Amino acid sequence: MSATATMTQPAPVDPIAPGVDVELMSIRSVVSREAGERDPLLLRTKIKSDDEIKGLRSRGKVHGKLAKFYDAQNGHIDNLLKPLAVHTAEAAQEEENMALKVKIAVNVSFAANIILAGVQLYAAISSMSLALFASTIDAVFDPFANLILWLAHRASNKAEESKWPFDDTNADFPVGNIVYGGIMGGVNVILIVEALQEIATHKSGEGDTKTFHVVPLVCVCIAWGVKFSLFLYCFAIRKASSQVQVLWEDHRNDIIANGFAILTNAGGAKLRWWIDPVGAMVIACIIITVWCRTVYEQFTFLAGITAPPEYVSLVTYKAMTFSPDIKQVDTVRVYHSGPQYIVEVDIVLDPEMPLWKAHDISQDLQDQIEALPDVDRCFVHVDHEVEHKPEHRKKV
Repeated sequence: MSATATMTQPAPVDPIAPGVDVELMSIRSVVSREAGERDPLLLRTKIKSDDEIKGLRSRGKVHGKLAKFYDAQNGHIDNLLKPLAVHTAEAAQEEENMALKVKIAVNVSFAANIILAGVQLYAAISSMSLALFASTIDAVFDPFANLILWLAHRASNKAEESKWPFDDTNADFPVGNIVYGGIMGGVNVILIVEALQEIATHKSGEGDTKTFHVVPLVCVCIAWGVKFSLFLYCFAIRKASSQVQVLWEDHRNDIIANGFAILTNAGGAKLRWWIDPVGAMVIACIIITVWCRTVYEQFTFLAGITAPPEYVSLVTYKAMTFSPDIKQVDTVRVYHSGPQYIVEVDIVLDPEMPLWKAHDISQDLQDQIEALPDVDRCFVHVDHEVEHKPEHRKKV
């Protein structure tokens, strides 16, 4: 995204809203005294009042969608006008508040995955049900996923700086997911082949139904209940950490797989024998599809897909309003490097400005943007005009 803007005088500071954390209030007051909350584009005039939004909601479904849009726009404007220091403080405060909950989610999920892997493996072996095997595969490989991520993180921390100068330690997460996704895809393809073989080799004299195994089915039901509880817990705090985000997605997949396995196993024992292997194939296809989507998403992160427009506009606006000495913002690029972002900002300063002052402004802007949530690195380029072609691009 490219953005060019000319600075104006700072607008008056609005009173701080009630209910804001005391520490954040002190930060905002310091920022307001020293710099002010700049509003050069007069964004505050675009904010819709609560009464206006309520009036739109009361006028029917169409106007209700418009009210939802204005509500989201108000939140976006508030986010833009919030000082960088407050963004940083809020992120740090939220991380501190959620640290214990995230630790509980990770540790309990890991312990539950190990125990449930044994329980479901017993259920699958004792019943020889392909549907239960299909749900067991994901459960058995869950602890290995944690191990792969841990090994990848450990390897990135021990990487030699002379060999890997960028120090992109957050790339271990998508790499680990891609490796694990490949393993899961291969194992489930084997399961599909086994299910097809059972259907092809079944003889008519072997009976129309399978044996009903009560204990294995109860074990899978218990596993389903535990996974559902963990799913609800992780879903409630999924935005606190990318690791918890993956955990709730994994628990979601498990409750779908286990629930379907319970139904198809019981169906194979009470209705028709082929329901069990067909159910195994369906579960395997679902797991392969889910992991293909995950692997694709991780590849886009590694390939450097751009950040959402809302985040790009946030960085652009903060660069524009960072200092009165910044005449214009030429170009802003925000793109993924792993789960986090790399930011490139081109700013325009007075051509007669001393080098030391230009350096201090750009360095301070870099430090402030790097303190934003989800930003790994920021590069600030300084220029004296905007008439040239975009720089820092390989010319083809």
